[in-house]
Amino acid sequence: MQLARAIHFDESDTRVYANAARTGEWCISGGFEFSDWSEADLSGKARQAFANGWFGLETSGRVTFVAVTQVEAAEIETLTDLLAQHFVTYYGAPDAAAARPVAAEEIRQMLELCDDHDANTLLTVARELTPSGVREAYRVIEPQGAGLEQFAVHGDLEE
Repeated sequence: MQLARAIHFDESDTRVYANAARTGEWCISGGFEFSDWSEADLSGKARQAFANGWFGLETSGRVTFVAVTQVEAAEIETLTDLLAQHFVTYYGAPDAAAARPVAAEEIRQMLELCDDHDANTLLTVARELTPSGVREAYRVIEPQGAGLEQFAVHGDLEE
Protein backbone atom coordinates (compact mmCIF):
# COMPACT_ATOMS: atom_id res chain seq x y z
CA MET A 1 0.00 0.00 0.00
CA GLN A 2 1.08 3.53 -0.67
CA LEU A 3 0.08 6.86 0.81
CA ALA A 4 1.50 10.37 0.57
CA ARG A 5 3.79 12.30 2.89
CA ALA A 6 4.25 16.07 3.05
CA ILE A 7 7.40 17.30 1.36
CA HIS A 8 8.88 20.80 1.29
CA PHE A 9 11.40 22.18 -1.16
CA ASP A 10 11.61 25.54 0.58
CA GLU A 11 9.88 27.50 3.35
CA SER A 12 7.06 28.90 1.19
CA ASP A 13 4.33 26.72 2.75
CA THR A 14 4.99 28.35 6.13
CA ARG A 15 4.15 31.69 4.53
CA VAL A 16 1.20 30.81 2.30
CA TYR A 17 -0.80 28.58 4.68
CA ALA A 18 -2.19 29.62 8.06
CA ASN A 19 -1.00 26.24 9.37
CA ALA A 20 1.65 24.40 7.36
CA ALA A 21 1.83 20.61 7.50
CA ARG A 22 4.98 19.15 9.01
CA THR A 23 7.52 17.62 6.62
CA GLY A 24 7.02 13.86 6.49
CA GLU A 25 3.53 13.70 7.95
CA TRP A 26 0.93 11.59 6.18
CA CYS A 27 -1.47 13.56 3.97
CA ILE A 28 -4.78 13.21 2.21
CA SER A 29 -6.65 15.57 -0.09
CA GLY A 30 -8.73 17.08 2.71
CA GLY A 31 -11.28 18.55 0.33
CA PHE A 32 -13.96 17.87 2.95
CA GLU A 33 -12.89 21.09 4.69
CA PHE A 34 -14.23 23.10 1.77
CA SER A 35 -17.51 21.27 1.11
CA ASP A 36 -19.68 24.19 2.22
CA TRP A 37 -17.43 27.06 1.12
CA SER A 38 -18.43 29.83 -1.26
CA GLU A 39 -16.44 32.49 -3.10
CA ALA A 40 -16.80 34.68 0.01
CA ASP A 41 -14.64 32.20 1.96
CA LEU A 42 -11.80 32.34 -0.56
CA SER A 43 -9.40 35.03 0.50
CA GLY A 44 -5.83 35.19 1.74
CA LYS A 45 -4.32 32.06 3.23
CA ALA A 46 -7.68 30.28 3.21
CA ARG A 47 -7.77 30.72 -0.58
CA GLN A 48 -4.32 29.14 -0.88
CA ALA A 49 -5.32 26.19 1.32
CA PHE A 50 -8.41 25.70 -0.83
CA ALA A 51 -6.62 26.09 -4.15
CA ASN A 52 -3.56 23.91 -3.61
CA GLY A 53 -3.29 22.43 -0.12
CA TRP A 54 -3.06 18.77 0.85
CA PHE A 55 -4.23 18.03 4.42
CA GLY A 56 -1.71 16.80 6.99
CA LEU A 57 -3.30 14.14 9.18
CA GLU A 58 -1.23 14.94 12.28
CA THR A 59 -1.22 18.75 12.31
CA SER A 60 -4.31 19.50 10.18
CA GLY A 61 -1.91 21.77 8.31
CA ARG A 62 -1.62 22.20 4.56
CA VAL A 63 1.22 21.45 2.16
CA THR A 64 1.66 22.06 -1.57
CA PHE A 65 3.57 18.89 -2.51
CA VAL A 66 3.24 15.30 -1.34
CA ALA A 67 5.43 12.32 -2.21
CA VAL A 68 4.07 8.81 -2.65
CA THR A 69 5.63 6.27 -0.31
CA GLN A 70 4.88 2.91 1.28
CA VAL A 71 2.60 2.76 4.33
CA GLU A 72 1.91 -0.14 6.67
CA ALA A 73 -1.60 -1.40 7.47
CA ALA A 74 -1.14 -0.60 11.18
CA GLU A 75 -0.36 3.01 10.26
CA ILE A 76 -3.56 3.20 8.20
CA GLU A 77 -5.57 2.14 11.25
CA THR A 78 -3.90 4.79 13.42
CA LEU A 79 -4.41 7.49 10.77
CA THR A 80 -8.06 6.53 10.38
CA ASP A 81 -8.59 6.91 14.12
CA LEU A 82 -6.77 10.25 14.07
CA LEU A 83 -8.96 11.57 11.23
CA ALA A 84 -12.13 10.28 12.90
CA GLN A 85 -11.21 12.22 16.04
CA HIS A 86 -10.56 15.31 13.88
CA PHE A 87 -14.13 14.99 12.55
CA VAL A 88 -15.44 14.88 16.13
CA THR A 89 -13.33 17.82 17.31
CA TYR A 90 -13.77 20.16 14.34
CA TYR A 91 -16.84 19.06 12.38
CA GLY A 92 -19.31 17.98 15.04
CA ALA A 93 -19.36 14.23 14.45
CA PRO A 94 -21.17 12.65 17.42
CA ASP A 95 -18.25 10.35 18.30
CA ALA A 96 -15.19 8.67 16.80
CA ALA A 97 -17.08 5.44 16.09
CA ALA A 98 -19.63 7.31 13.97
CA ALA A 99 -16.89 9.29 12.19
CA ARG A 100 -14.60 6.33 11.52
CA PRO A 101 -16.32 5.06 8.32
CA VAL A 102 -16.09 8.53 6.77
CA ALA A 103 -12.44 8.83 7.84
CA ALA A 104 -11.70 5.38 6.41
CA GLU A 105 -13.27 6.39 3.08
CA GLU A 106 -11.17 9.58 2.90
CA ILE A 107 -8.00 7.59 3.49
CA ARG A 108 -9.08 4.82 1.10
CA GLN A 109 -9.49 7.40 -1.68
CA MET A 110 -5.94 8.67 -1.08
CA LEU A 111 -4.55 5.12 -0.97
CA GLU A 112 -6.24 4.48 -4.31
CA LEU A 113 -4.75 7.64 -5.81
CA CYS A 114 -1.25 6.79 -4.55
CA ASP A 115 -1.31 3.11 -5.54
CA ASP A 116 -1.33 4.14 -9.21
CA HIS A 117 2.12 5.73 -8.87
CA ASP A 118 5.73 4.75 -8.23
CA ALA A 119 7.37 5.58 -4.93
CA ASN A 120 8.71 9.16 -4.79
CA THR A 121 6.17 10.41 -7.31
CA LEU A 122 5.14 13.95 -6.39
CA LEU A 123 1.51 14.99 -6.44
CA THR A 124 -0.16 18.39 -6.39
CA VAL A 125 -3.83 19.21 -6.06
CA ALA A 126 -5.81 22.04 -7.64
CA ARG A 127 -9.33 22.89 -6.54
CA GLU A 128 -12.03 25.11 -7.93
CA LEU A 129 -15.56 25.93 -6.90
CA THR A 130 -18.18 24.86 -9.42
CA PRO A 131 -21.98 25.11 -9.32
CA SER A 132 -22.05 21.46 -8.21
CA GLY A 133 -19.40 21.87 -5.51
CA VAL A 134 -15.64 21.57 -5.17
CA ARG A 135 -13.76 20.03 -8.10
CA GLU A 136 -10.30 18.57 -7.51
CA ALA A 137 -7.66 17.82 -10.12
CA TYR A 138 -4.30 16.19 -9.49
CA ARG A 139 -0.96 16.75 -11.16
CA VAL A 140 1.62 13.97 -11.18
CA ILE A 141 5.35 14.64 -11.28
CA GLU A 142 7.17 11.40 -11.97
CA PRO A 143 10.38 10.69 -10.04
CA GLN A 144 13.44 11.65 -12.01
CA GLY A 145 16.56 9.52 -12.04
CA ALA A 146 19.61 11.50 -11.03
CA GLY A 147 22.62 11.06 -13.26
CA LEU A 148 26.11 11.09 -11.82
CA GLU A 149 26.89 14.26 -13.77
CA GLN A 150 24.45 16.12 -11.52
CA PHE A 151 26.64 15.45 -8.50
CA ALA A 152 30.16 14.85 -9.74
CA VAL A 153 32.67 17.64 -10.11
CA HIS A 154 34.53 17.18 -13.35
CA GLY A 155 38.09 18.30 -13.72
CA ASP A 156 41.66 17.30 -13.20
CA LEU A 157 42.99 17.34 -9.66
CA GLU A 158 46.55 17.66 -11.04
CA GLU A 159 45.99 21.14 -12.48
